[in-house]
Amino acid sequence: MKHFAPALAFASIISLVNGHGFVSSPKARQPGTAMEAACGKQVVSNQGSDKYGNIQGELQVASSQDDYEAAACDIWICKGYKFADNKDNVYSYKAGQKVDFTVDIRAPHTGVANVSVVDTSSNTVIGAPLISWSVYASVATGVKANETSFSVTMPDDLEDQCVTAGDCVLQWYWYAQSIDQTYESCIDFTLGGSGSGGVSAPAPSVKASSIGSSTDVATIATATNPATTGAVQPTTTADAKPTTTIAAQPTTTFATSARQSATSAELPVATSTAATTSAAMAFPTDSAADVLAWIQAIFGNLAGN
Repeated sequence: MKHFAPALAFASIISLVNGHGFVSSPKARQPGTAMEAACGKQVVSNQGSDKYGNIQGELQVASSQDDYEAAACDIWICKGYKFADNKDNVYSYKAGQKVDFTVDIRAPHTGVANVSVVDTSSNTVIGAPLISWSVYASVATGVKANETSFSVTMPDDLEDQCVTAGDCVLQWYWYAQSIDQTYESCIDFTLGGSGSGGVSAPAPSVKASSIGSSTDVATIATATNPATTGAVQPTTTADAKPTTTIAAQPTTTFATSARQSATSAELPVATSTAATTSAAMAFPTDSAADVLAWIQAIFGNLAGN
Protein backbone atom coordinates (compact mmCIF):
# COMPACT_ATOMS: atom_id res chain seq x y z
CA MET A 1 0.00 0.00 0.00
CA LYS A 2 2.97 2.28 0.58
CA HIS A 3 3.58 2.38 -3.16
CA PHE A 4 0.38 4.32 -3.70
CA ALA A 5 0.93 7.00 -1.08
CA PRO A 6 3.28 9.15 -3.20
CA ALA A 7 1.09 8.69 -6.27
CA LEU A 8 -2.04 9.69 -4.40
CA ALA A 9 -0.32 12.70 -2.88
CA PHE A 10 0.92 13.77 -6.32
CA ALA A 11 -2.55 13.29 -7.80
CA SER A 12 -3.99 15.52 -5.09
CA ILE A 13 -1.51 18.24 -5.96
CA ILE A 14 -2.20 17.85 -9.68
CA SER A 15 -5.90 18.46 -9.07
CA LEU A 16 -5.02 21.94 -7.84
CA VAL A 17 -3.65 22.84 -11.27
CA ASN A 18 -7.09 22.72 -12.90
CA GLY A 19 -8.25 26.08 -14.16
CA HIS A 20 -10.70 28.21 -12.30
CA GLY A 21 -12.58 30.59 -14.59
CA PHE A 22 -13.79 31.17 -18.16
CA VAL A 23 -16.74 32.86 -19.89
CA SER A 24 -19.13 30.26 -21.27
CA SER A 25 -21.54 32.75 -22.86
CA PRO A 26 -21.20 34.71 -25.11
CA LYS A 27 -18.76 32.41 -26.84
CA ALA A 28 -15.26 33.61 -26.01
CA ARG A 29 -12.04 33.31 -27.99
CA GLN A 30 -10.51 29.84 -28.17
CA PRO A 31 -6.87 28.78 -28.69
CA GLY A 32 -5.79 27.79 -32.19
CA THR A 33 -3.01 27.65 -34.76
CA ALA A 34 -2.37 31.41 -34.81
CA MET A 35 -1.87 31.34 -31.06
CA GLU A 36 0.43 28.33 -31.41
CA ALA A 37 2.61 30.20 -33.92
CA ALA A 38 3.04 33.08 -31.47
CA CYS A 39 2.88 31.47 -28.03
CA GLY A 40 4.33 28.04 -28.72
CA LYS A 41 3.01 24.53 -29.03
CA GLN A 42 3.04 23.68 -25.32
CA VAL A 43 1.28 26.87 -24.26
CA VAL A 44 -1.54 26.14 -26.72
CA SER A 45 -1.63 22.50 -25.63
CA ASN A 46 -1.95 23.67 -22.02
CA GLN A 47 -4.84 26.01 -22.86
CA GLY A 48 -6.49 23.50 -25.16
CA SER A 49 -6.70 21.01 -22.30
CA ASP A 50 -7.56 23.63 -19.68
CA LYS A 51 -8.86 26.95 -21.01
CA TYR A 52 -9.92 27.80 -17.46
CA GLY A 53 -6.26 28.26 -16.52
CA ASN A 54 -4.48 31.48 -15.65
CA ILE A 55 -1.86 33.63 -17.35
CA GLN A 56 0.79 32.91 -14.74
CA GLY A 57 0.39 29.20 -15.49
CA GLU A 58 0.86 29.88 -19.20
CA LEU A 59 4.07 31.75 -18.46
CA GLN A 60 5.37 28.83 -16.40
CA VAL A 61 4.80 26.54 -19.37
CA ALA A 62 6.33 29.06 -21.77
CA SER A 63 9.48 29.44 -19.65
CA SER A 64 10.77 26.05 -20.77
CA GLN A 65 9.88 26.39 -24.45
CA ASP A 66 12.00 27.86 -27.24
CA ASP A 67 9.01 28.57 -29.52
CA TYR A 68 7.43 31.16 -27.20
CA GLU A 69 7.60 34.66 -28.67
CA ALA A 70 6.65 37.12 -25.92
CA ALA A 71 5.88 40.10 -28.17
CA ALA A 72 3.91 38.09 -30.71
CA CYS A 73 2.05 36.12 -28.06
CA ASP A 74 1.04 39.28 -26.17
CA ILE A 75 -0.11 37.02 -23.39
CA TRP A 76 -1.52 39.75 -21.14
CA ILE A 77 -4.43 40.41 -23.46
CA CYS A 78 -6.98 37.62 -23.89
CA LYS A 79 -4.38 35.20 -22.48
CA GLY A 80 -2.70 35.25 -25.89
CA TYR A 81 -5.78 33.92 -27.70
CA LYS A 82 -5.80 35.32 -31.24
CA PHE A 83 -8.49 36.92 -33.39
CA ALA A 84 -7.15 34.98 -36.39
CA ASP A 85 -8.33 31.77 -34.71
CA ASN A 86 -11.78 33.23 -34.00
CA LYS A 87 -12.81 35.15 -37.12
CA ASP A 88 -15.97 33.08 -37.46
CA ASN A 89 -17.13 34.01 -33.98
CA VAL A 90 -17.71 37.78 -34.04
CA TYR A 91 -20.82 39.26 -32.45
CA SER A 92 -22.57 42.29 -33.93
CA TYR A 93 -23.88 44.60 -31.22
CA LYS A 94 -25.57 47.98 -31.18
CA ALA A 95 -25.06 50.85 -28.77
CA GLY A 96 -27.34 50.45 -25.78
CA GLN A 97 -27.80 46.72 -26.36
CA LYS A 98 -27.79 44.49 -23.29
CA VAL A 99 -25.42 41.54 -23.41
CA ASP A 100 -25.92 38.63 -21.02
CA PHE A 101 -22.85 36.92 -19.57
CA THR A 102 -22.41 33.52 -17.99
CA VAL A 103 -19.10 32.78 -16.29
CA ASP A 104 -18.00 29.35 -15.13
CA ILE A 105 -15.91 29.74 -11.96
CA ARG A 106 -14.69 26.45 -10.58
CA ALA A 107 -13.02 27.68 -7.40
CA PRO A 108 -13.26 30.93 -5.41
CA HIS A 109 -10.16 33.10 -5.01
CA THR A 110 -10.66 36.57 -3.56
CA GLY A 111 -9.89 39.25 -6.12
CA VAL A 112 -11.19 42.06 -8.29
CA ALA A 113 -12.95 41.74 -11.64
CA ASN A 114 -14.51 43.67 -14.47
CA VAL A 115 -15.86 43.46 -18.00
CA SER A 116 -14.47 46.19 -20.24
CA VAL A 117 -14.25 47.19 -23.87
CA VAL A 118 -10.59 46.76 -24.79
CA ASP A 119 -8.69 48.14 -27.78
CA THR A 120 -6.75 45.08 -28.92
CA SER A 121 -4.04 47.00 -30.77
CA SER A 122 -2.85 48.75 -27.61
CA ASN A 123 -4.37 46.66 -24.80
CA THR A 124 -6.17 49.69 -23.40
CA VAL A 125 -9.53 49.86 -21.70
CA ILE A 126 -11.82 52.24 -23.59
CA GLY A 127 -13.73 54.37 -21.12
CA ALA A 128 -14.91 52.89 -17.84
CA PRO A 129 -15.62 49.20 -17.22
CA LEU A 130 -19.13 48.15 -18.19
CA ILE A 131 -19.39 46.31 -14.87
CA SER A 132 -16.90 45.80 -12.06
CA TRP A 133 -16.49 44.14 -8.68
CA SER A 134 -14.17 45.39 -5.96
CA VAL A 135 -14.46 42.00 -4.22
CA TYR A 136 -14.95 39.01 -6.51
CA ALA A 137 -15.18 35.26 -5.90
CA SER A 138 -14.37 35.70 -2.23
CA VAL A 139 -13.14 32.67 -0.34
CA ALA A 140 -15.08 34.00 2.67
CA THR A 141 -18.48 33.98 0.95
CA GLY A 142 -17.99 31.71 -2.02
CA VAL A 143 -18.90 32.65 -5.58
CA LYS A 144 -22.08 34.74 -5.73
CA ALA A 145 -24.82 34.49 -8.33
CA ASN A 146 -24.21 38.02 -9.66
CA GLU A 147 -20.56 37.15 -10.30
CA THR A 148 -21.38 34.37 -12.75
CA SER A 149 -24.64 35.60 -14.30
CA PHE A 150 -24.98 39.27 -15.17
CA SER A 151 -25.56 41.71 -18.02
CA VAL A 152 -23.64 44.64 -19.46
CA THR A 153 -24.89 47.44 -21.67
CA MET A 154 -22.92 48.32 -24.77
CA PRO A 155 -21.73 51.94 -24.62
CA ASP A 156 -23.01 54.61 -26.98
CA ASP A 157 -19.84 56.72 -27.04
CA LEU A 158 -17.38 54.53 -28.95
CA GLU A 159 -18.05 56.25 -32.28
CA ASP A 160 -16.03 54.31 -34.91
CA GLN A 161 -13.52 52.69 -32.57
CA CYS A 162 -15.05 49.21 -32.74
CA VAL A 163 -16.62 48.96 -36.21
CA THR A 164 -14.00 46.55 -37.60
CA ALA A 165 -13.83 42.95 -36.40
CA GLY A 166 -10.74 42.32 -34.31
CA ASP A 167 -10.29 45.93 -33.21
CA CYS A 168 -12.13 45.51 -29.91
CA VAL A 169 -13.12 42.81 -27.47
CA LEU A 170 -15.35 42.57 -24.45
CA GLN A 171 -12.83 41.27 -21.94
CA TRP A 172 -13.85 39.57 -18.71
CA TYR A 173 -10.94 40.06 -16.35
CA TRP A 174 -10.43 38.52 -12.91
CA TYR A 175 -7.30 39.10 -10.89
CA ALA A 176 -7.28 36.80 -7.84
CA GLN A 177 -4.71 38.68 -5.82
CA SER A 178 -4.99 36.21 -2.94
CA ILE A 179 -3.09 33.69 -5.10
CA ASP A 180 -1.60 36.05 -7.73
CA GLN A 181 -3.46 34.52 -10.66
CA THR A 182 -5.05 36.30 -13.62
CA TYR A 183 -7.96 34.95 -15.65
CA GLU A 184 -9.30 36.46 -18.88
CA SER A 185 -11.86 35.68 -21.55
CA CYS A 186 -12.43 37.79 -24.67
CA ILE A 187 -15.51 38.18 -26.85
CA ASP A 188 -14.92 39.60 -30.33
CA PHE A 189 -17.53 42.07 -31.52
CA THR A 190 -18.33 44.97 -33.80
CA LEU A 191 -20.48 47.89 -32.75
CA GLY A 192 -22.84 49.76 -35.06
CA GLY A 193 -25.89 51.96 -34.77
CA SER A 194 -27.07 53.92 -31.79
CA GLY A 195 -29.17 52.83 -28.89
CA SER A 196 -31.63 54.80 -26.82
CA GLY A 197 -29.04 57.46 -26.00
CA GLY A 198 -27.36 59.92 -28.32
CA VAL A 199 -23.71 59.64 -29.33
CA SER A 200 -21.44 61.62 -27.05
CA ALA A 201 -17.74 62.47 -27.19
CA PRO A 202 -15.36 59.53 -27.64
CA ALA A 203 -14.69 57.66 -24.41
CA PRO A 204 -11.18 58.12 -22.98
CA SER A 205 -8.82 55.16 -23.08
CA VAL A 206 -7.10 53.89 -19.98
CA LYS A 207 -3.67 52.38 -20.50
CA ALA A 208 -3.56 49.20 -18.45
CA SER A 209 0.15 49.46 -17.77
CA SER A 210 -0.21 53.02 -16.46
CA ILE A 211 -2.30 52.00 -13.48
CA GLY A 212 0.05 51.58 -10.60
CA SER A 213 -1.91 52.13 -7.40
CA SER A 214 -5.39 52.06 -5.91
CA THR A 215 -5.29 55.86 -5.99
CA ASP A 216 -4.89 55.71 -9.78
CA VAL A 217 -7.91 53.42 -10.00
CA ALA A 218 -10.08 55.75 -7.93
CA THR A 219 -8.95 58.81 -9.90
CA ILE A 220 -9.69 57.15 -13.24
CA ALA A 221 -13.06 55.91 -12.00
CA THR A 222 -14.04 59.46 -11.08
CA ALA A 223 -12.80 60.90 -14.37
CA THR A 224 -14.74 58.37 -16.44
CA ASN A 225 -18.06 58.78 -14.64
CA PRO A 226 -18.43 55.48 -12.73
CA ALA A 227 -22.15 56.11 -12.32
CA THR A 228 -22.60 54.68 -15.82
CA THR A 229 -20.58 51.49 -15.32
CA GLY A 230 -23.38 49.45 -13.75
CA ALA A 231 -20.97 48.09 -11.15
CA VAL A 232 -22.37 45.40 -8.89
CA GLN A 233 -21.56 46.17 -5.28
CA PRO A 234 -20.74 43.08 -3.22
CA THR A 235 -22.48 42.26 0.02
CA THR A 236 -20.31 43.25 2.97
CA THR A 237 -18.27 40.27 4.19
CA ALA A 238 -15.41 39.70 6.54
CA ASP A 239 -12.88 40.09 3.75
CA ALA A 240 -14.66 42.86 1.84
CA LYS A 241 -13.25 46.38 1.85
CA PRO A 242 -15.28 49.61 1.72
CA THR A 243 -16.05 50.44 -1.88
CA THR A 244 -16.11 54.20 -1.38
CA THR A 245 -12.59 54.83 -0.09
CA ILE A 246 -9.65 55.46 -2.39
CA ALA A 247 -7.38 52.84 -0.84
CA ALA A 248 -10.05 50.15 -0.66
CA GLN A 249 -8.85 47.79 -3.35
CA PRO A 250 -5.69 46.72 -5.18
CA THR A 251 -4.32 48.08 -8.39
CA THR A 252 -6.09 46.06 -11.02
CA THR A 253 -9.77 47.04 -11.04
CA PHE A 254 -9.33 48.79 -14.39
CA ALA A 255 -6.27 46.93 -15.63
CA THR A 256 -6.34 44.31 -18.33
CA SER A 257 -2.92 43.05 -17.32
CA ALA A 258 -2.07 42.14 -13.76
CA ARG A 259 0.85 43.39 -11.78
CA GLN A 260 3.80 41.23 -12.73
CA SER A 261 5.08 40.30 -9.29
CA ALA A 262 7.90 37.96 -8.46
CA THR A 263 5.64 34.98 -9.13
CA SER A 264 3.93 36.32 -12.26
CA ALA A 265 6.74 38.16 -14.08
CA GLU A 266 7.26 37.03 -17.65
CA LEU A 267 9.96 34.41 -17.56
CA PRO A 268 12.89 34.13 -20.00
CA VAL A 269 12.85 31.28 -22.44
CA ALA A 270 15.08 28.50 -21.23
CA THR A 271 18.07 27.73 -23.45
CA SER A 272 18.78 24.38 -21.88
CA THR A 273 16.07 21.80 -21.29
CA ALA A 274 18.33 19.87 -18.96
CA ALA A 275 19.03 22.92 -16.83
CA THR A 276 15.34 23.78 -16.69
CA THR A 277 14.42 20.25 -15.68
CA SER A 278 17.04 20.27 -12.94
CA ALA A 279 15.76 23.54 -11.54
CA ALA A 280 12.16 22.42 -11.74
CA MET A 281 12.83 19.21 -9.81
CA ALA A 282 13.50 21.11 -6.60
CA PHE A 283 10.10 20.81 -4.87
CA PRO A 284 9.02 24.21 -3.46
CA THR A 285 7.45 24.50 -0.03
CA ASP A 286 6.93 28.25 0.35
CA SER A 287 3.38 28.57 -0.93
CA ALA A 288 0.59 26.88 -2.89
CA ALA A 289 1.35 29.16 -5.84
CA ASP A 290 4.95 27.94 -5.89
CA VAL A 291 3.77 24.31 -5.82
CA LEU A 292 1.45 24.96 -8.77
CA ALA A 293 4.21 26.68 -10.70
CA TRP A 294 6.53 23.72 -10.01
CA ILE A 295 3.97 21.20 -11.27
CA GLN A 296 3.25 23.23 -14.40
CA ALA A 297 6.96 23.51 -15.14
CA ILE A 298 7.37 19.73 -14.71
CA PHE A 299 4.48 19.05 -17.12
CA GLY A 300 5.89 21.53 -19.60
CA ASN A 301 9.27 19.78 -19.55
CA LEU A 302 7.77 16.29 -19.84
CA ALA A 303 5.63 17.34 -22.79
CA GLY A 304 8.57 19.12 -24.41
CA ASN A 305 10.75 16.05 -24.10
